[in-house]
Order: sequence, then C-alpha cells, then structure tokens
Amino acid sequence: MKVVNETVVIDGIDKTILNFLMDDAKKSILEIARNIGITGAAVHQRLRKLEKAGLIEGSKLMINPRMLGYKTMAFVGVYLDKAVSNPQAVKQLSQIPEVIECHYTTGNWSIFIKILCRDNEHLMNVLNKDIQAIEGVSRTETFISLNQQIKRQIKI
Repeated sequence: MKVVNETVVIDGIDKTILNFLMDDAKKSILEIARNIGITGAAVHQRLRKLEKAGLIEGSKLMINPRMLGYKTMAFVGVYLDKAVSNPQAVKQLSQIPEVIECHYTTGNWSIFIKILCRDNEHLMNVLNKDIQAIEGVSRTETFISLNQQIKRQIKI
C-alpha cells in the first residue's frame, strides 16, 4: 500500500480484508485471516496501515433510527443571506440533534442538510423553530424522503 497524491493505493489482500469488514464489521480478524490464508497479525498490521493512511476512518455502531421512532427523513436546502453567514449557520445547525448531515453546496442553496424526525409535525417544528430561526437563513426548501432505495459505500 502506498499513498499517491493523497490517494491510497491498495493491493488485492487489502481489498479482500476491506470487503470482508465492509460486509460485516463484526467479523473477527482471525476469521478474515483464515479465509485469506495469512496470519491474524498480518491482517491487523494491514488494517493499522490503512487507518494510518486515512483510508479507514474508524468503525462505529449503526443504530436503526426507525426503531427509536424517527420515521421521517428530509433533505433541506438552506438559503443564506450572505456567504459570510455559512460558518455561523453551520455552528448553529450542529446544535440541532435532528440534523445528521450538513454540506456546503454549489447551486441554489448555500447549505444542504439531512434531518431525521419522528414525524412530519416534528419536522415542521425543527424547520420553523430551529432552522429558520438561525440568523442569516432567508428561507429553506424541504424534500421528504418517502423511502431510501440505495444505501451503500463506494466499491473498492
């Protein structure tokens, strides 16, 4: 494995290890090692190098928000009065627990966010009381997700 222009170049063994873990992050290092035909120490060492290179950003437990009552997902384009409002608006958006992603974008919106709410009424409250109350936000445009059709990582 080597880094070329901030791009990590990986070999076939690295790809196999990563594919095992992307499929099931709870798979043990020893099980992966047995499937590939190398030692557990070699798998561990390769994973540490991939983490150090920045290819692996960490591991986390994923919770199903629907099981906690969060059934409404929405995407919101946020229009700001001035571009200089961006950092302050993002800081305030980060304080709203329902905002789970925030992106600077090109095009009509200054910021594009992803929100999880219990229902449409909860979404309306978050929009009206939290997001539209942020200084510099002139208006928002909301798209409610009816059903997520694709959820995946990039192929390696």
